[in-house]
Amino acid sequence: MRGRRCGARRRAGAGRARPAGLTAVCSATAALTTAAALVTTAALITVAALPGGAALAAGAPAGYAFADDARRIDGATSTSDAAPLEPGATYRSSLPRNGTLYYRLELDAASDAHVAVTAVPGAAGKVTAVDGVRVSVQDADGAACSSDSATFGAARSPRPVTAWGLREIGPGGSRCQDPGTYYVTVERTRPEDSPPGAWDLELTAVTEPRPEQTGETTAPESWDSASPEPPTGAPERRPGGSGFAHATPVGQGTWRDDIRPGQTLFYKVPLDWGRQVYATAELGGSGDRSGYATSALRLALHNPVRGEVDDAAKGYTGRQTTVGLSPLPPVDYANRYDTDGQVAAMRFAGDYYLVVHLAAQATGDFGEGPFGLTLRVRLGGASQAGPDYAGESRPEGVFEVSAADRAAVPEASGDTDGLALKAVAVGGIGTGSVLLLGLGVWTAAARRSRGA
Repeated sequence: MRGRRCGARRRAGAGRARPAGLTAVCSATAALTTAAALVTTAALITVAALPGGAALAAGAPAGYAFADDARRIDGATSTSDAAPLEPGATYRSSLPRNGTLYYRLELDAASDAHVAVTAVPGAAGKVTAVDGVRVSVQDADGAACSSDSATFGAARSPRPVTAWGLREIGPGGSRCQDPGTYYVTVERTRPEDSPPGAWDLELTAVTEPRPEQTGETTAPESWDSASPEPPTGAPERRPGGSGFAHATPVGQGTWRDDIRPGQTLFYKVPLDWGRQVYATAELGGSGDRSGYATSALRLALHNPVRGEVDDAAKGYTGRQTTVGLSPLPPVDYANRYDTDGQVAAMRFAGDYYLVVHLAAQATGDFGEGPFGLTLRVRLGGASQAGPDYAGESRPEGVFEVSAADRAAVPEASGDTDGLALKAVAVGGIGTGSVLLLGLGVWTAAARRSRGA
């Protein structure tokens, strides 16, 4: 009734003057209407900004989502012109088909340095099993501190591939121990087999300080290496992200999403010192279609500096199939002294990343999808105190699990209301802020009405 009176007066435009009280109420109503519209808009923006939201809305495989704060940088063709990588920062660059790119690091003698390079080929380009990206860290004399490569594998499906380089300070170390200038080199593993055109790159540089007190310099001798039973129960909807920086937080439980051929989904699991993680990825059936796609379903685990810890892949015949990670040790600082690369990579607390890819070739026999994806995550072990670092990591807090990290992980029981509120809370200027603004306007107008 009151709304019609306000609306009628607006449509009339002229005539008797509106009473002051009614004018104030009408102003308040208009303010609330505007606020409600802003709330709706903010909510829609927030949902669109949720990891995986854009991919689901578009109904097509999403490309790689680079970090929002990634700085543009050009790789140099020689060390003389190498641009610096600042520890704690994320960069975006480009890798040509041929040649080696150089980036520069200025390091002290008290911190380990880690550089991860994610190469993103074009979705339409054909790649071979041995094609990929190679990363090395070298000292000023050209001696290699480390070298790592990542290839596309038997599926020959274009996807983000990540290689990890490091400069490590260690007891008894003979190379790469001095402070000074170091260089990061990036190149394709097999340029002659690589498709033409440049690949996008995302680079991160992280430093880890040394502990205040030197502890064990040998890896733990024993740990529970049995494969645990995956969680059971009805899966809860949890769309995956499209990049490391936009990975969706998950904890122990069973999570559900949809995936299309050529798509890569990113999830992150906060792991404290002493905790273990085990995960499986299950791809649903394709109905009455049949065929075979080599190594179509791939699941990988990356550590907090994005170094790959483990990966597994399995072919797809159109029937439900599951792939799982190998049993991995609890997170322990001393794991770095193990000769097994998988164990050594479980050396930090922080966010670990589960990365799921469905090969683009699956389209040929099984169509565009989407296909149902079920991610089962089980956590083991007990949280322990980590090392007392002698300084701060860069970026700060990357090797710890904070209260905010824990709060961002949904409960396995499926608190959808809580998840929605968390989504709003991280949506930039929150919906709640807009709503409070509208209520403030309404209150002020109501007070003016009473005064009138």
